[in-house]
Amino acid sequence: MACLVLTAMIWGFAFVSQVQGMASMSPLFFGATRFTLGALSLIPLLWFRRDNIAKQEQQRRESNKNPMVSLGNGGKVSMPKWLGNPVIVSIICGIVLFAASTVQQYGVLYSGSAGRSGFITALYIVMTPLLAFLILRRRVTVNVIVSVAIAVVGFYLLCITDGFGSITLADIVLLFTAVLFAGHILVIDTFGQKMDPILLSFGQISTTAILSWIGSLCEGSIDWSGAMQSWFPIVYAGVGSAGVAYTLQVVGQQLVPPARAAVIMSLESFFSAVGGALLLGEVMTTRAYIGCALIFIGTVLAQVPVKVPRLLRKRE
Repeated sequence: MACLVLTAMIWGFAFVSQVQGMASMSPLFFGATRFTLGALSLIPLLWFRRDNIAKQEQQRRESNKNPMVSLGNGGKVSMPKWLGNPVIVSIICGIVLFAASTVQQYGVLYSGSAGRSGFITALYIVMTPLLAFLILRRRVTVNVIVSVAIAVVGFYLLCITDGFGSITLADIVLLFTAVLFAGHILVIDTFGQKMDPILLSFGQISTTAILSWIGSLCEGSIDWSGAMQSWFPIVYAGVGSAGVAYTLQVVGQQLVPPARAAVIMSLESFFSAVGGALLLGEVMTTRAYIGCALIFIGTVLAQVPVKVPRLLRKRE
């Protein structure tokens, strides 16, 4: 849990860096430089863990077993052997991460409203248990349902101040972003459980960086003078948000179920509000403070174990 809370805090404060970076760079070029630094920051850790990674890969090849996906109803599905390859899994995670981060940036650009965009994107805390139930047949406990509902109300009070109005194209794009982030959480949970977290993080971040560079080249948005103006936001978002936080996400998700992980990581919106107040001089209203309190309540409630009454256990 601590890894995921720290992940949310780093991501939340990185929101300030992303806002500052957008003042002189395009979303794709910012992503390209950011994720490149993130990948480079993990190379020393990869070198330090090279023996463990090599041993783990040798064991995987010698076992010659197909990866298994556990369903919520107790069943297991045998997957193709290539889905057990760390390189393949890293690329899949990277493609989903690239799509989610890029679509989000453009959704915010089209929307023009940080609060509205933040609320809609944060709906991945609802999408994650829903997708887990629909795709993996995983049961959603009552406390997770209640915690998600409380957190959603908190996000609404924190981020939405002027009402929704009519649904726009930007809203649909951001809603799709929430689905992509939920998918990213489930892909890591499904295929990354037995992988080395550093290797998986490096692979997905490198894939995202390569795709971002390709996109920047295609749209002609490479601007090194703009990058120099935003060097500090790039360094923080790259090393901190990409290199450290996405690695902590992989580690945390190996210990926490995806639905609860989504609720914990949704604290990034709370920390982004705190970062805005401390670093950008933004002042929150009473309504926003109530929203922050509800988000905390929802996050804590998601971690409370549910005990089935003895009478119900006897009936079962």
